[in-house]
Amino acid sequence: MTEPVPDEPVSKPDAPIPSARVLPKRKRSIQLVWIIPAIAVLIGAWIAISTSLQTGPTISITFKTAEGLEAGKTKIRYKSVDIGDVKTIVLAPDKQSVIVKAQMTRQASDLLLRDTRFWIVRPRIAGGQISGLTTLLSGSYIGMDIGKSEESERDFKGLDVPPTVTADEAGRQFVLRAKSLGSLDIGSPVYYRQVQVGEVTAQTLDADGKGVTLKVFVHTPYEKFVTQNSRFWQASGLDVTLDAGGIKLQAQSLVSILLGGIAFQEPPEGNSTLQAKADHVFTLFDEQVLAMKRPDADVTPFVAYFTESVRGLSPGAPIDFQGIVIGEVKSIDLQFNPETRSFRFPVEMNLYADRLQSRDPKYANQVFDGRRLMAGLIERGLRAQLRTGNLLTGQRYVALDFFPKAKPVKLDRAQLSGKTLPEMPTVPGSLEELQVTLANIAKKIDGIPLDEIGIELKQSLQSLQVTMKSVDQFVNRFDKEVTPQLAATMADARKTMSNAEKLLASEAPVQQDVRAALQELTKAAQSLRVLTDYIQRQPQSLIFGKPADKAEGGK
Repeated sequence: MTEPVPDEPVSKPDAPIPSARVLPKRKRSIQLVWIIPAIAVLIGAWIAISTSLQTGPTISITFKTAEGLEAGKTKIRYKSVDIGDVKTIVLAPDKQSVIVKAQMTRQASDLLLRDTRFWIVRPRIAGGQISGLTTLLSGSYIGMDIGKSEESERDFKGLDVPPTVTADEAGRQFVLRAKSLGSLDIGSPVYYRQVQVGEVTAQTLDADGKGVTLKVFVHTPYEKFVTQNSRFWQASGLDVTLDAGGIKLQAQSLVSILLGGIAFQEPPEGNSTLQAKADHVFTLFDEQVLAMKRPDADVTPFVAYFTESVRGLSPGAPIDFQGIVIGEVKSIDLQFNPETRSFRFPVEMNLYADRLQSRDPKYANQVFDGRRLMAGLIERGLRAQLRTGNLLTGQRYVALDFFPKAKPVKLDRAQLSGKTLPEMPTVPGSLEELQVTLANIAKKIDGIPLDEIGIELKQSLQSLQVTMKSVDQFVNRFDKEVTPQLAATMADARKTMSNAEKLLASEAPVQQDVRAALQELTKAAQSLRVLTDYIQRQPQSLIFGKPADKAEGGK
């Protein structure tokens, strides 16, 4: 381009025509109009490079349904931080699920491992907990939890429900096997001594359909209380126990009453201190009583045959020895003896014979044999007896006690060796004894001739009535005839007594005359005594008379 020629003054008509001049070419310069597009290109390139540097891999997640998801809007979050965006949502080839394509950020590349988990976060109520309420305003999103694997992965299968425990949660997971699920659900609490220490994380039906398998997670530091001897049981709702001890109600918490739960604890005789390792398998019992029972390997089996009714006795009833529970009833059966044409009831018992073992240290090294211990006690009179434990419920239990007058019994070798089930001798229960006593009394009463006694009693009553009439007549006659005469006699007696009192008075003449007579009588007695003494000294005086006195002879 050439520069524009500057304006020249307009020539006059008569002025000469100027001649043309040739100017040299100048170098081209950049126009300002191209600077803006250049800057835009640079910015775009920088954004593209920056986006490329920040963009991570593309992953696919398979879900059963795309409920709550929307392409271009739904986010993928980890710990509430956006690390990806949903790009497309399409049906899977089998038309049974959906495939979600998501673009992840570069910082999420290291989080995409083989055991990384994804789930859709939406409002849920499970295990007594409400989650995902924030999505009511912001919309659903895909939650993520990283795994611990070292292998990376790009294709994932989403979870149907959110995991209750994340991978970075400190604690330990255990496996429980049960006959049925009951009211348990994912998120149901796990209790230790009524303190919530974990929750149920998964549940599946066994392949054979005969049970269920649950996974529970116990948080730190409570996992140390789970030992190899721990017992787990369903603590769902109210645990109502009706036994010989009465009615008992137990519950772990209000949540367990409404939504169920699991509890665990060491059995009373457990002394294991070995902590259970992760994924250790335990049995989940239906109730605490069953969980705390001793295993069959630690019991001594016995059978007792009762001839009385076992109504009120049930499996699980306690075996009581002077107030201490040393076993429980295992089963109750019925046997008929065709020879005697009678029935008897075999009651199988599991005895904790080691509870009767001596705790003296000097016997610590002796080999314990429960059968031989019980055999020695049976020889001393140990017997089984049915007793009523609760009058209100009618529940009964088996009591073991000593009866010195019982017939001696010895266990044979087969029973001592365990080849046959040892038998515990029985005695009639107190209720049966009372019934027998009442029956004997009834028989004796039946033997009494009540009819004859009634006739004789009637005759006696008639005779008594006749006698009573005679007595009445006598009393009437006595009142009319004897009573007046008796009154007159009593008056005469009073007069006689009055005269006697007058005669016996000290100033009475009779009393003075009696005194004078007594004095004369005393003097006569003295003279008679003198005469008697003289005769004893001079018996000849009775013949010759009293001799003359010497004084008189001298005169």
